[in-house]
Amino acid sequence: MLRGPLEPKQYTSIAFGKRCDQLGVRPSMGSVGDAYDNAMAESFFATLECELLDRTRFHTQAEAHMAVFEWIEGWYNPHRRHSSIGYLSPNEFERRHEPRENGGLRPPHPPV
Repeated sequence: MLRGPLEPKQYTSIAFGKRCDQLGVRPSMGSVGDAYDNAMAESFFATLECELLDRTRFHTQAEAHMAVFEWIEGWYNPHRRHSSIGYLSPNEFERRHEPRENGGLRPPHPPV
């Protein structure tokens, strides 16, 4: 049996890399079998699908866009806590780690 110079998965990888170059996108590159670089994104989309998309029927694309926006900005970012960021919401995590004007980090809670 003769085989071509490239396996299909290698060709796809080369084609994918070329397409990323054309679009000016740098692909995420983890080690073989390492899903950590993608785990948070996959978790987000699984949560979106479970908590919103599987429970809702949208009549228009605009309705779906608005529902996803409201879910992200009204629930996920301000309230949904994440183990990967110390059981804080994304908004709280960013607030605590936002650089202050003096170069230090903002304190966890505003001064009383």
